[in-house]
Amino acid sequence: MGADVSGAERPGRDRRAVRIPAVAPDAGRARQAPADPHVVVVGGGIAGLNAAVCLAERGVRVTLLERDRQLGGRVASWPVQVAGDDDSSAMSRGFHAFFRQYYNLRALLRRIDPDLSILQPVRDYPLLHADGTRDSFTRIPRRPPWNALGFVALSPSCRLADLRRVDVERALALLDVDFPKTFVEHDGVSAQDVLDALHFPGPMRALALEVFARSFFADPREFSGGELVAMFHTYFLGSAEGLLFDVARDDFDTTLWAPLGRWLHERGVQVRCEAPVLRLDRDGPGDDIQVVLGDGGHMSADGVVLAVTRPSLQAIVDESGWVGTPDWRAAVARGRMAPRFVVQRLWLDRPVRDDTPAFLGTAALGFLDNLSAMHLLEVGAAAWARRTGGSVIELHAYAVPDAVTDAEVLADLRTQLHRLHPELVEARVLHEEVLVQQDCPLAGTDPWLDRPGVRTPVEQLVLAGDGIRCELPVALMERAATTGVQAANALLEQWGRAGHDVWSVPTSARWGPGVHLARRLARRLDLLPGSTVRRRRPTQGARHHDHP
Repeated sequence: MGADVSGAERPGRDRRAVRIPAVAPDAGRARQAPADPHVVVVGGGIAGLNAAVCLAERGVRVTLLERDRQLGGRVASWPVQVAGDDDSSAMSRGFHAFFRQYYNLRALLRRIDPDLSILQPVRDYPLLHADGTRDSFTRIPRRPPWNALGFVALSPSCRLADLRRVDVERALALLDVDFPKTFVEHDGVSAQDVLDALHFPGPMRALALEVFARSFFADPREFSGGELVAMFHTYFLGSAEGLLFDVARDDFDTTLWAPLGRWLHERGVQVRCEAPVLRLDRDGPGDDIQVVLGDGGHMSADGVVLAVTRPSLQAIVDESGWVGTPDWRAAVARGRMAPRFVVQRLWLDRPVRDDTPAFLGTAALGFLDNLSAMHLLEVGAAAWARRTGGSVIELHAYAVPDAVTDAEVLADLRTQLHRLHPELVEARVLHEEVLVQQDCPLAGTDPWLDRPGVRTPVEQLVLAGDGIRCELPVALMERAATTGVQAANALLEQWGRAGHDVWSVPTSARWGPGVHLARRLARRLDLLPGSTVRRRRPTQGARHHDHP
């Protein structure tokens, strides 16, 4: 699928990062292409922005339409006014981690900041279980297999007694992946099914679910087992980039999307916010596509990129009766949404204790999935905390059950906050922002090949976004960024123009002899069926302990 490249060309530290080269320009197709093609990109989130950037860099005339007031999609931020403060603060949909494996997203951000100084590293990513168990990724080696072995050795969640209950043969099979075939092999299998088959003990299971499955806002019983395996591979078993990540230095609009909007404007891209799209019209095959806007206006396009949320995609396709085949339209309509999530940001009148981490993941603490000290992450929040002597705390609850009310979730979040930070029990809330949304696509257990991909039955129409099928082991923001490049490439290819390379973590197993080594170690530790613990014969006359 791709090719390894030399260190000078790598997008990160992993020597085995894979480059998927763009299709070479075809002069024959160029002669049949419009002389000055115009593409309408619908959606100003990561996928749409990356598609617009890639098209503009190849000389394509681009109009970017965004339904909201600002760019960024589900990674947008907007100003809020805290009572008694002359300066505005910022609110967003919540914390986002920019992992070092996010090669295509980071390439997008390098357009406005080649050195990525707009991002700052998080020194640790602690995970706290309700029983007091606390995991950290700071001291774990980056490279497989040493990262996995180091994690098992250092993590209090991986006790030897618990490891003896794990189906090690099945666990080792997680190392033998080959994408996209691995996605297909897990059709109909949920994340919970995968962990049930592994016989993961409680603490290890909570860690796996909190780090991976719940990051997709999904119930593990509904979340794709193939996606879970892909995430094990991407973030841990198959990548040498490590599990630590970077965060934006300030709110997303100030740091990322407003500068990128200016970058697009300087290159002739027309950016229009508050411009929702209702449907697509076309008189006949080969004709331009007419993009119909919510205000009744329309514009003609030689190509269209739909980089919108799943409900918006379904609505546009439903209103555009000519688009696609019946089977394709049905596949778009079948797409489901993950359960709702709740974000609560609190501006408090007193500080948190000095040892508070900037980001804390949690397990089995009511509805709380993570807690962020935003004044330790964002410049604007830090300035507010210095002016007032207070703190800015953000609480997240993912995959909220339908039977639970928002009020119950918010009350529990405050309870968990006070449990973790008793110094805030008497704190006064100077301002509160609450966001409740259900607009994240569910990566379910449906057949992987049935999901709509970047290319559609209409050559001039392509899709992008984190809910679009991608053959690479990418997800979340990186899937949005990757499919944005792929959508632009699909249009450029049909016009005979050069596309852009795409990068990925290794798409197949990288352990090689390491699997054999791990299996031998498991036998020595009596973790495989039929294995025995081998003990050293004590030296005569010496004091000794038994060793495995």
